[in-house]
Amino acid sequence: MTSSTPFPAPATPGGAPGPAGRWQAAPPSELHAAAFKGREIAWMVLANFGVSMAYIMPLVYSLALRIDELAPGRPELLGYMTGAAQLTYLVASPLIGAWSDRTRSRLGRRRPFMIGGLAMGVIALLALATASTIPMTGAAWIAAMLGFTTVSTSIVALQTDRLTDNQRAKVSGFTAISSQLAPVIGLAALANHTDNTLLIILMPGVVGVVCSLPFLILGKDMDSRNLARRDSTFSLPDLAANYAISPRAHPDFAWNWLGRLFFFLGLYANTTFLAFLYAERLGIDIREVAGVTAMIAFAGVLAASLGALAGGLLSDFLRRRKIFVLAASAIFATGATVDAFASTLTAFLIGGVLMQLALAVFAAVDQAIVMATLPDRAHIGRYLAIATFSQKIPSGLAPLLAPLLLAIGAGSGVNNYALLYLTGGAFALIGGAIVVLKVKTVR
Repeated sequence: MTSSTPFPAPATPGGAPGPAGRWQAAPPSELHAAAFKGREIAWMVLANFGVSMAYIMPLVYSLALRIDELAPGRPELLGYMTGAAQLTYLVASPLIGAWSDRTRSRLGRRRPFMIGGLAMGVIALLALATASTIPMTGAAWIAAMLGFTTVSTSIVALQTDRLTDNQRAKVSGFTAISSQLAPVIGLAALANHTDNTLLIILMPGVVGVVCSLPFLILGKDMDSRNLARRDSTFSLPDLAANYAISPRAHPDFAWNWLGRLFFFLGLYANTTFLAFLYAERLGIDIREVAGVTAMIAFAGVLAASLGALAGGLLSDFLRRRKIFVLAASAIFATGATVDAFASTLTAFLIGGVLMQLALAVFAAVDQAIVMATLPDRAHIGRYLAIATFSQKIPSGLAPLLAPLLLAIGAGSGVNNYALLYLTGGAFALIGGAIVVLKVKTVR
């Protein structure tokens, strides 16, 4: 597409060097020679479904269950553990992205990282299921999170490598739906096996591997052995440069990054402690939360599916992105307000449906904005990793800050979830407003 279209493609200087001028990327024509076909997109969406189950299931249920087994009455440990895992990936992701860009193999640039991430994730989940102390549990979860999110990031990089502009929001919608469905199906499948901790923790990882096999075996990540390069070594300046981008040179990428950061700060503030919220407000044991969470999540699946598909399709058709981002932020804030004061299953159902709908619309449409504002397609892995910071920083900070909000004005054995959820809704609104008011080249 030309620069006069509503969604201008990012600059793609074919021979542009990477960090410190030491890296010669392949020309964009080489990187995008063959778009994905329908069956490859289907296999990619299936892989995303499996990987999403592998790392979202522990976040919404099984990690809380493990902590409750080892340290009853200590919900703040969940925040510290998930925050540490997310911050670890935050540090590693730019290096993984740059390494992926520079990989030269018959399997391509992304598929080796999918294979390695899956292996690392499953082994780490086994360690998580058998850990006997909180430090061991934390270390295992950090490794599992790093493995499975590497796979997830590789899938996004493949989408950016191969999808055309008029496919991006639609395919992002399909992947958003698969991410929404994954924990629902996982929780429903395990609702009658809550006494089997090993099964609860390992099953999602096995599903992740099985669902990824069709794409790994039958999908095509272009052979990268003949892509141009000067050398593949990292220097310290190269490593530092992988973390940096100039907001002045790339303002739309930077403003969208900041808007995403606020939205996801609201999201993670309102989702990390769901298991403990349901247990406290509904007066049930933590092991009974799986059935409740599955019911609430299932109720939101149709809304999320509608939001992801309708949002993606309408956004592509109307050539508008920002209005959908603003609507998603407002809907999320409404759902967060409902949950802030909910004390019945019906109220939690309403709040959950609204937040899942909002997340699906935001994930589908804003991912298209990220792809449209990338500074340089010759270094997709690097810039996608930087874009992922806007999600990973909140996923690390929100669980660490949430215990402070929960403690404000809290009574004996009761946490201030109302303040936490209202704060999360406000953050989401701020994020949507930033994207709408400050991103200029995307409509």
